[in-house]
Amino acid sequence: MTNSKIFSFEFFPPQTPEGAEKLRATRQQLALLKPEFFSVTFGAGGSTQERTLETIQQIHAEGYSAAPHLSCIGSTRDNIRALLFTYRDMGIKRIVALRGDLPSGMATTGEFQYANELVSFIRAQTGEHFHIEVAAYPEFHPQARSPREDLINFKRKVMAGANSAITQYFYNADAYFNFVEAARKQGVTVPIVPGIMPILRFSQLARFSDTCGAEIPRWMRKTLESYGDDNASVQAFGLDAVTALCEKLLAGGAPGLHFYTLNQAGPALEIWKRLGI
Repeated sequence: MTNSKIFSFEFFPPQTPEGAEKLRATRQQLALLKPEFFSVTFGAGGSTQERTLETIQQIHAEGYSAAPHLSCIGSTRDNIRALLFTYRDMGIKRIVALRGDLPSGMATTGEFQYANELVSFIRAQTGEHFHIEVAAYPEFHPQARSPREDLINFKRKVMAGANSAITQYFYNADAYFNFVEAARKQGVTVPIVPGIMPILRFSQLARFSDTCGAEIPRWMRKTLESYGDDNASVQAFGLDAVTALCEKLLAGGAPGLHFYTLNQAGPALEIWKRLGI
C-alpha cells in the first residue's frame, strides 16, 4: 500500500511534567511514520488552552507539523484572535475548528455558538493562512435533531471555509461510507478523513462512546464485555477489529486515517504495521 493518503495523530495536553515527557516519547515514535500532522485537543470550555499552546509549541519546535484545536465554547473573539495570531506568527499552518463541549456548570457557550461561525471568523482574521479542519459525525452529532439537520450543519462549516474534515470515531464502516455519499450529494467535495479509536480498555471506551454518541456494535460490545478485566484479551480483540475496519476504509477510498491516540504510541504503531503502510 502506498503512503499517498493523509495520516495524522491526535494528542491531549498532558497535565504533569511526567505526562509531557511521556508524550514526547510517544510522538518521537509516531513521527517515524511521517504523519501529515499531530493535533492537540482543547479541553471543554477552553479549559486546557495554555497547555494546548505549550504542547503545540513543543511539537513545532521539534520540527513536526502541529495542528491546535480551537473551540467555540467558552471562547471570545478577542481570545480566539490572539491565539490565531500567536499560531500564525509561530508558523503553524493548520487549525482544527470545533464547536466543543459545554462543561458541566457552564451556562453559556461564549461569543461563538456554532463551528461554522468560528470557521468564518478564522477566515476573516487570517485569510487563507490556515488549512482548517472541522468535525464530521458519520453516526450523527448526539444533539442533532435529524440526520438531515446534521448534514446541513456539516455543509455549513465547509461552506464557511473548511478545507477538510475529521470524523468522530466509529466501528461501522458503512456509517462512514453512507455519510460521505450523503455529503457528496449535498455538494461537499472536501476530504473527509475517518477518525480511528484504538481499543485499550472497554470501560473507558464505553464511557467515551456514551458521551459522544459513537456506537459500539452489539457484537463488539458483547465480545468486549465477555473479557471482563482481562485487558490483554480486550486489546488483542481491539487490534483485530480496528485493523479490519481501517483496511475496509482505505480499500473503500477513505483519504487517510486520523488516530485518537490517547497519548499512547503502541496501538497505532501495531495497527500501522498490520496495515503494511
